[in-house]
Amino acid sequence: MNKVLFILHFPPPIHGSSIVGKQIKNSYHINNRLNTKYINLSTSSSIDEIGSLSILKIIRIIKIIIKVVYSNINTRFDICYLAIAINGKAFYRDLIIVFLLKLFGNKIVLHLHNKGAASFNNVFRKLGYKYVFNSTKVILLSNLLYDDIEKYVKKEQVYICPNGIPDNHQLRINKKSNNEIVNILFLSNLMIEKGVLILLEACAKLKERGQKFICHFVGGWKDLSQRKTEELITQKGLENLVFFHGPKYNEEKNKYFEAADIFIHPTFEDCFPLNLLEAIQNSLPVISTFEGGIPDIVIEGETGFLCTQKDVDCLVEKIELLINNPELRIKMGEAGRKRFEENFTLEHFERRFTDIIEKIVNE
Repeated sequence: MNKVLFILHFPPPIHGSSIVGKQIKNSYHINNRLNTKYINLSTSSSIDEIGSLSILKIIRIIKIIIKVVYSNINTRFDICYLAIAINGKAFYRDLIIVFLLKLFGNKIVLHLHNKGAASFNNVFRKLGYKYVFNSTKVILLSNLLYDDIEKYVKKEQVYICPNGIPDNHQLRINKKSNNEIVNILFLSNLMIEKGVLILLEACAKLKERGQKFICHFVGGWKDLSQRKTEELITQKGLENLVFFHGPKYNEEKNKYFEAADIFIHPTFEDCFPLNLLEAIQNSLPVISTFEGGIPDIVIEGETGFLCTQKDVDCLVEKIELLINNPELRIKMGEAGRKRFEENFTLEHFERRFTDIIEKIVNE
């Protein structure tokens, strides 16, 4: 079997890249077809630590580098896979890892779970991108994300592999349609860039229009403080309509999906959010934004609606449309569930991913 060194994130903290990393490591399909070795790339133990630098994180980075060198001294790999960070300080850690992998003459695959290369004008960062992407293969989550790296990567270097999640066959597929008070769900890390404040503003406008709803925010606090958010809720008179619950996992999380009628993710910084896959898996109509690969998940007018980033009026309009049309909620939820089953199960991901790795090895 082909020998593959996987350098990727495992939880904690819990975010898209670490969840996918855990899926790869635990995949019977992938590990049955490939001879695998894994190195954990995570240097943060919580969401709050991401983006910061400390002595402990420097020690963790040094340990990762030692493991990469030691692994390559002892084994000749057919391919080395890196879940690279192309934005933030973590890029420089991954730049060192790519340098070492190239030093050992490895064939390299870079899996991008984030974006931002197109927005950097720093000369040193641009030179870093040119070096990193030179003579490597790249896995993107969507064709829609290619523009971000177009200046550095040729089309023939790119493979497309959308994320997937396990299919919970016990989920209730047909959502209820006769709720007098519509249940809106936001489930993600509580960050400004995920659109938390945008959704709060939309809730205030929905209240002014006399709409009956409740909105639940589920997720860990990041760059928003609980105190500030509670003050905003009070200012807007949303105390009995909007509720924050903190992070929830497994069965607790599933209960929020089960109770929800509409899923909202008004993000303006994302690639291919796993929470949207969970939403359509749960037969929920989704309202999100034209961001990253989201239009591959949410088909406008079919499985939900898409708004321009930070467009509160569009968000209010689409939420109001779904609140007032329970049959449309069910129709869109069913279409979303069908799209999930046909494209975004974990089995689909594992098969596509392994085929890509073996194809690159055999080129």
